[in-house]
Amino acid sequence: MVFKSINPFSQEVIAVHEVLTDAQLNRKLQLSERAFKEWKNTSFQERADKMQNLARILRENKEKLGLLITNEMGKIVSESIAEVEKSAGNCDFYAENAEQMLKEEYYDTPFKSLSVYDPMGVVFAIMPWNYPFWQVLRYAAQTIMSGNVTLLKHAPNVIGCAKAIENAFLEAGFPKGVFQQITIDIPQVESVIASDIICGVTLTGSEKAGSSVASLAGKYIKKSVMELGGSDAFIVLHDADLEKAATVATQSRILNAGQACICAKRFIVTEKVADEFGVLFAQKIQSLQQGNPLQQGINMGPLARLDLAEKLEHQLEQSLQQGAKLILGGERENCNFQPTLIDFVTVDSVAFQEETFGPLATVIRAKDENDAVTIANNHRYGLASSIWTKDLENAFQLARKMEAGNVFVNSLVRSDSRVPFGGIKKSGYGRELGTVGIKEFMNMKSLIIE
Repeated sequence: MVFKSINPFSQEVIAVHEVLTDAQLNRKLQLSERAFKEWKNTSFQERADKMQNLARILRENKEKLGLLITNEMGKIVSESIAEVEKSAGNCDFYAENAEQMLKEEYYDTPFKSLSVYDPMGVVFAIMPWNYPFWQVLRYAAQTIMSGNVTLLKHAPNVIGCAKAIENAFLEAGFPKGVFQQITIDIPQVESVIASDIICGVTLTGSEKAGSSVASLAGKYIKKSVMELGGSDAFIVLHDADLEKAATVATQSRILNAGQACICAKRFIVTEKVADEFGVLFAQKIQSLQQGNPLQQGINMGPLARLDLAEKLEHQLEQSLQQGAKLILGGERENCNFQPTLIDFVTVDSVAFQEETFGPLATVIRAKDENDAVTIANNHRYGLASSIWTKDLENAFQLARKMEAGNVFVNSLVRSDSRVPFGGIKKSGYGRELGTVGIKEFMNMKSLIIE
């Protein structure tokens, strides 16, 4: 069996990758086990030196690697290069800070008591195609700097990116087995999770995939972290800077052709400014240029796969039938989906209830700020959200009411190496990044000495 990498813009097959046999997969698992036994005993300085080498290699090859990302999943090449740069920055961050993040913690007791953090073993990662470098390095840098090792199952359409990342780890001087990509099919996933070699599972992907993998992790009693779907609320209050809000709203919705869990999808606008914001939003969306992601001046490339474009088209059609009004866009040619704006969306419509993975902006009108928060929270996802207002004290109070793992005020929603990231509800559980993230796959061992 093979996986094919298909250029989303040209529909050309650019590479074919063979799936591992069960015997080959077992050898990969055994190599990981051997690598962990040695890697866990290395010093933070030794790990950091190699991790900084990796960051340097990524930066030196960012144009080549960015082109690979664009050819495999279709985002504009400037975004691909920026993704590689962000990944390199994350490697540097954990190289510089992991030791401090994992230092011993002492407690105020009559006897000597403390907690130490020990690496658990081999972490199995299942990662998506939409940020094929960042999603991997986001978890891998913290995992490996903490003394764990990892096996990566990447999405079938970006196996070339997975192989490039593994090669970069080897070039940086990491021992074989510390980071391995495994080209496997879905039926092989359970055998990996079931293996006694695996200590835990981390997945970034759909709600459906998360439910399946989390069930397997529970079945085999493995620690798991799930970063799943999102339908982020973008709340615009009556006193917001509408020009800035409309600019960032457009950026958020079309970044990566709208194919991100953590990006604005539901634009909840108070009635007092809904018309004015709608005009500004439409103008900015209309000015976008869609086309060949390798060309200068293009703001958005194609969606990553034909089935994804067809699904988004169906969601749009259903929402219009349910009463939403098409303001602009809505046309599709193969994987190329026009940036689209719909208004007067209700909470019962498909565009509200489902995650729309593409450049479809959905405007919902709220009576006031309390109604806006209620509408935002009336959803099964709880990944991130943003609030737009000039009253920062009020924004803080509203942010405390938001049911989400991350809330931003007057800012584009984004992840940062220093800040824990993750969701609630059907958006998953556990955290990546920050001190909390690096401890997810560590054994917090309490020591009591009298």
